[in-house]
Amino acid sequence: MRKLLTIISLALCSLYSRAQLPASLPATPTPQFTLSFLGADDNAQRSQSSAAGISPEEREVPDAPPVTLFPHSDSAPWWISGQTNIIFQAHPPFHSPYQGTNSFHGAGEYKTSLVGTLFLGYQPHRNLRYNTDFIVDFESAGGRGLSQALGLAGFTNLDVVRNPNLGSKPYLARGVIHQTIGLTSEMTESDRGPFSLATEVSVRRFDFRIGKMSLPDVFDINSVGSDSHLQFTNWTVDNDGAWDYAADTRGYTVGGVAEYDDRNWSARYGIYAMPTVANGIDLDWAFSRANGQNWEFELRHSFIKGRKGVTRILSFVNHAHMGTYREAVDAYLNGTDPTPIITKYAHFGAVKYGFGWNNEQEITEDFRIFSRVGWNEGQHESYAYTEDDQTVQFGGDLAGQRWHRPVDKIGVAFVSNAIKSDHQNYLKYGGLGFILGDGRLNYRRENIVESYYNWHTWRGVFFALGLSHIDNPGYNRDRGPVWVPSVRMHVDY
Repeated sequence: MRKLLTIISLALCSLYSRAQLPASLPATPTPQFTLSFLGADDNAQRSQSSAAGISPEEREVPDAPPVTLFPHSDSAPWWISGQTNIIFQAHPPFHSPYQGTNSFHGAGEYKTSLVGTLFLGYQPHRNLRYNTDFIVDFESAGGRGLSQALGLAGFTNLDVVRNPNLGSKPYLARGVIHQTIGLTSEMTESDRGPFSLATEVSVRRFDFRIGKMSLPDVFDINSVGSDSHLQFTNWTVDNDGAWDYAADTRGYTVGGVAEYDDRNWSARYGIYAMPTVANGIDLDWAFSRANGQNWEFELRHSFIKGRKGVTRILSFVNHAHMGTYREAVDAYLNGTDPTPIITKYAHFGAVKYGFGWNNEQEITEDFRIFSRVGWNEGQHESYAYTEDDQTVQFGGDLAGQRWHRPVDKIGVAFVSNAIKSDHQNYLKYGGLGFILGDGRLNYRRENIVESYYNWHTWRGVFFALGLSHIDNPGYNRDRGPVWVPSVRMHVDY
C-alpha cells in the first residue's frame, strides 16, 4: 500500500511539475475545462469521445486539430457518427500458490477486445427551448478479456463484456427519447453529439430521457476519469466501483431519468430495470418488485479561485432478487451446503443501497485532478457491476500543449477497493461471486495504479500505451502483484 501511494504521489507531482514549466516556452493553445454530461456504460460504451462525436480533448483546446475522420454538421436535423476501440492487454506469470474457478490466471496470457458503435440521432424540430431528440445506437463487442474478465474487482478493460458467449453480433445499445424543456429565454452553448443534438439550451431547464440506455450516460460522469477510449480503462477508475448500478451483462438497461439544470447546479433522478439474476442479460420488467433508483446532485464550484471544478454526490437503492452473504455462509457452516452458494438464498424485495462522491478540479491550464469515494452496505450480493463494497480513488491528467502535442494526454490514477466482512467470509469459505472466487481468501484491499499516454496521430485516430500495477488481485494477499501493459487504438468517425 505504501509503495503504491508513493508511486501515485510521485507521478502526480511529476505531472504538476510539468504543468509549471517556465512561461518562456513557445505559446500553445490554452485548454478549456469542460463539464459535459456524456458517458457510457460498464463494458464497451464508456466513451465521451464517441458519444459526442468530438473528443473531450478537442473541446478543451481551441483551434485544435480535427479529431474525427469526417466533419459533423452543427445545423443538420440528423446525426451520424461512429467509433472503433481496440485494446490489447497482457500480463506475465505472477505469484499464485493456488487459484479457483473465478481467479485471475497466474500464468501469463494476452487478450484483445474490439468494440464498434454506430450513433444515429434525429431532431424533428428546431425549437431550442423545447427540443426533442430521437437517439438510436447500434454496437458490436467482440474479443475477450484477460482471464475471461474474472478475478479482479477493478478489472483492467472496461470494453470487455463479461459473458463472451454473447458473441460479437451487433445489438441495439441505446434507443432513447430525449426531451428538453427550457424555462428561460437565456441560452447557453451545448456540445452537439448523438446524446443531444442541440447546440444551445436554456440556462434553466428540465431534461427527460426514456428508453434503453446506460446509467453512466447521465450519472457519475467525470471528465478526467470516465472515458475508456481516450483515458483510463479500469472498471473502478472510470466508474465508482461501489455503485452497483442497474444494468444487464453489456451494461445497458431500460428506464428513465428526469434532470433539472440551473446556472451552477443540477439535480437528477432515474429509475431503471434490474437484471433477473446477478450480471444477467435478461431484465426484470416488474418495476414494482425490482428496480434501481438513483439520485445525484451536482455543484459546479471550484475549490481554487480562477479555476473550474465540479462535485457530484450520488446515492442509489436497488430492489432485486438478491441473496445475502451471511445466509449463504451460515448454511455452509451448519453443514447444509458443501460451499457457500448465495443464489440459493435470494429473496424478492431485497434492498442494496450506497453512496458516492465525485470531484474534478482544474489546477492549471493543462493539469487537472479528480477523485471518487464510494460505499455500499455490502451485505447483499454484488449484483450488476463489480464486487466492490468500498472504493477510494484519485488521479490526474496533463495535456500535451507544453511539448507541442495539444491533444495528447498523460494520465495517472490510484484506486483502492474493499469488501465488507460478510463478503470476505463468503469468498474465504469457497463461495463464488459473478466475478471473484479463488477458492479461499487471505483478505487485503485490492490496490491498483494505472497510467497511460494517449497519442493523437491524425484526425480521428489515436493510439495509447498503458500500464497497470495490481496488488492483492481479488482482495487476496496470497496472490500477485500483477503488471498489465496495454496498447489501445481508437478511431472516431
